[in-house]
Amino acid sequence: MKDADDVAAQVRRLADPRPALALGTVAWLVATIVVLVVGDRWSAALPVCVAGIVVGLLGSALFLVQRRAARRGRRGAQVGLN
Repeated sequence: MKDADDVAAQVRRLADPRPALALGTVAWLVATIVVLVVGDRWSAALPVCVAGIVVGLLGSALFLVQRRAARRGRRGAQVGLN
């Protein structure tokens, strides 16, 4: 059996949204580059790709703001973002 500390560390690692935010944003960036290279055939998908990048950046910014507030001990901050 695993120690409680090992389980807690694994749960914290799996609950961390940073890898998912980074991977998703990079995937949208790659999709945007592919759409720009291919040209006219996929030009209608360009706004969707740009929106994906913007949403990824907004999600990252929101996470960083909430984590900073949690570290400062603000009342309205989410719990567990240390």
